[in-house]
Amino acid sequence: MTATNAPHGEKSGLAATALAAMGVVFGDIGTSPLYTVKEVFGGHHPLAVTEANVLGILSLVFWALTVTVSLKYVLFITRADNRGEGGIMALTALALRTANASPRILWLMSALGIFGAALFYGDAVITPAMSVLSAVEGLEVATPLLTPYVLPTTIAILIGLFLFQRHGTAAVGALFGPVMMFWFATLGSLGLWNVIQYPAVLAAINPWYALVFVIEHQGLAFLALGSVVLAITGGEALYADMGHFGRRAIKWAWFSFVFPLLYLNYLGQGALILNDPKAIENPFFNMVPAEILLIPLIVLATVATVIASQAVISGAFSLTSQAMQLGYCPRIRVKFTSEREKGQIYVPNINWLLLITVIIVVLGFRSSSNLASAYGIAVTLTMMIDTILAFAVVRALWRWSWPRAALFLVFFVVVDFAFFSANVIKVLDGGWFPLTLGVSVFMLLSTWKLGRKLLYEKLKQDSIPIKDFIASLAAGGPLRVDGTGIFMTADPESVPRALLHNLYHNKVLHERVVLLNVTTEDVPHVPENERVRVEGLTAGFHRVYVRYGFKDDPDLPRALELCAAQGLDFEMMETSFFLGRETVVSMPISRRSRMAKWRQILFTWMFRNADTATAFFKIPPNRVVELGAQVELS
Repeated sequence: MTATNAPHGEKSGLAATALAAMGVVFGDIGTSPLYTVKEVFGGHHPLAVTEANVLGILSLVFWALTVTVSLKYVLFITRADNRGEGGIMALTALALRTANASPRILWLMSALGIFGAALFYGDAVITPAMSVLSAVEGLEVATPLLTPYVLPTTIAILIGLFLFQRHGTAAVGALFGPVMMFWFATLGSLGLWNVIQYPAVLAAINPWYALVFVIEHQGLAFLALGSVVLAITGGEALYADMGHFGRRAIKWAWFSFVFPLLYLNYLGQGALILNDPKAIENPFFNMVPAEILLIPLIVLATVATVIASQAVISGAFSLTSQAMQLGYCPRIRVKFTSEREKGQIYVPNINWLLLITVIIVVLGFRSSSNLASAYGIAVTLTMMIDTILAFAVVRALWRWSWPRAALFLVFFVVVDFAFFSANVIKVLDGGWFPLTLGVSVFMLLSTWKLGRKLLYEKLKQDSIPIKDFIASLAAGGPLRVDGTGIFMTADPESVPRALLHNLYHNKVLHERVVLLNVTTEDVPHVPENERVRVEGLTAGFHRVYVRYGFKDDPDLPRALELCAAQGLDFEMMETSFFLGRETVVSMPISRRSRMAKWRQILFTWMFRNADTATAFFKIPPNRVVELGAQVELS
């Protein structure tokens, strides 16, 4: 009986996971029909509405979805998981495991990964602005009298979306999947209705139409690629959200439901504008067979775009948390909005910065057509970075031969570069915005990483080996007092600066001294049974090593409880945490430094505004002693 029911249970579980994935993974790509065809035939470089052009564009859309989304992401890159997790940070961590790579190659891959992550913040700004604005623009189709209300309505919806973030998505997350399933069913139904009116568009699946279109309209075809790429924006989310749902559920949902219905809608829009070229003003909303259905469709489209925006905003929170753990971002306040789901987090500072930037973007660009110029370049550049990092993974970790790995690289890079180069010409029309935002975030992340490295090296220069220090106590040391003193240190082989300052000022040493070293591994999660390692030294000294994954939630009191299994018990009311509180000061201009002056100023500002270690590691504030010192970067 059990054996008979197992496959059914497995299938139902897969179906439930695939349904949930629709609400998160496919929101961005699922709202692309709102603006893609409209932009190709009615945007800044409009194509004439002819049967050859429409079939050529629909063919390009189909093969872009097939090659980039289906082959590259769903079937291939999702295999490059870091213990089940995906995304640019996980892929970068995998690529950096190349054993024989030179330091310069490792630095280059690290820089590419950070820049790809930085570009995601541009996507987190443009996706809500573009998708919500394109949905609300349906009001113009209902009646031109509502045109003045498009921008205010869009901004009101976006403000409500960002205000809701502090409550978390756990309460409404269960609705996302069914709503998006209904959205895709609506896309397919509208597409089918219009395809029946002009069934000749089904021929667009034949790649011959794409090839003929590119050969006959080389210049226009190149410009059109910059709009066709809008159909695949959100494809990278398939990989980024893999850790929540698994590769199998994403693959099943994409091929069995999302892809067919999504493309059917594009075919329907093509059929519509061939029947009625005037429908190009807004082909998506003009697809409705009856005017009475227009307002419900606008409402459904708005809900779908809000869900798509929610997914990318949550992604920005998750990426910020990972960047903090990996040492690319200063500590900032993170709130966990669900007791059951570790991934449900809210980062207030990022939330308000995104909201302000999104509103500025909406007011600055004013229409989805103007925003389309800014949308593609960041996504295509990120996709190209994914391909390069994946090449490093297949060559170094999967041990592919050079010819096989090179074939993979050339095939996908040619496709990625074609889309990217078609978007480069839109830099002056708006593409400058995501690039500027990405470069700015990259400078912040790389400055913090370099500054922390120089700070660590500076502190290590003045340190004393812990073994020499313990040996010196045998000759008669300071007064030992009851209790436990915990000193956090990045270098467990040396005496923490906070310990030396405590000795200098208080002239005492606890009877039990613990040197606590916390490291973040390049894996998403570290199991609790591997979280801590205790090493006993002499004279009442111990070393405790605590390990976290880059998606774990640091909680030192909980980690210290795990030490009991290794013979080291902690009574929190008899334990004091001594933390170093360094104040970074810039070097005089007359002295040479490995960090540019402007970067020193930027790092100093970031360092001063970083959240405290007390809050970040959940240490009880009444058990913390902070000892300050000034440090000059070299």
